[in-house]
Amino acid sequence: MNDRSPLSALAAAAAIGACLATGPAFAHFQELIPSTDLATPQARSLDFDIVFTHPAHGGPTMAMGAPLRFGVLHNGEVTDLTDSLAEATVDDVPAYAASYDVRAPGDHIFFLEPAPYLEESEGVYIQQFAKVVVEAFGAEEGWTELVGLPAEIRPLVRPYGLWTGNVFRGVVLSAGEPVPFAEIEVEYLNADGVAFPAGVFGTQVILADANGTFDFAMPRAGWWGFCALGVGPETELEGLPLSQDAVIWVQAVDVP
Repeated sequence: MNDRSPLSALAAAAAIGACLATGPAFAHFQELIPSTDLATPQARSLDFDIVFTHPAHGGPTMAMGAPLRFGVLHNGEVTDLTDSLAEATVDDVPAYAASYDVRAPGDHIFFLEPAPYLEESEGVYIQQFAKVVVEAFGAEEGWTELVGLPAEIRPLVRPYGLWTGNVFRGVVLSAGEPVPFAEIEVEYLNADGVAFPAGVFGTQVILADANGTFDFAMPRAGWWGFCALGVGPETELEGLPLSQDAVIWVQAVDVP
């Protein structure tokens, strides 16, 4: 593992971002989307869509390699669920799916460590550590726990039970340490085909503050992805730049 300061991590992210900026303004996002983020005793079975794509624009979808790890953190214990992954096909390229039966109350933090993806057109590897929190049986405990991923977002707002218009806040972490002024891309999972007035509306771009903290108000109901770019400790793979990103998904719901 390469040692680097948070500021050098930001510099690496900026360099990779500049490289990617030469192509279409579509952000890469590792999706880890459960069928619900509120499990109940009557609806405890979860189905996950695990796709590497451009969610705001409905694609194109990138071919995923076999994930290195898929698991859940619950009550301080990590359970490896990698063997539960099932191969799937989305837009004619490899993706993954998984199912999980919730058996105990308390928040379940699901996470994915994907294989690095080579963006051949830019000569850059991308590896996005993704997570999503599912509340179970009304316990509402555990969402503040960290998985310990190389790149991770710590939520400062309970990441479920959010109304449309609520502000989501988080801290960007690299190997457990805050990343000052990290760049975060935000995208809406555009399942209902929202037409943007211009391309720049698809990917919102914000910066964390000097403490690695960011906030964003979600203007529409649905799933929102937050991706902190290039904040992981590793910056090179097989002689090419590597961007280790931190992703978290949260859902906003309209007030009835």
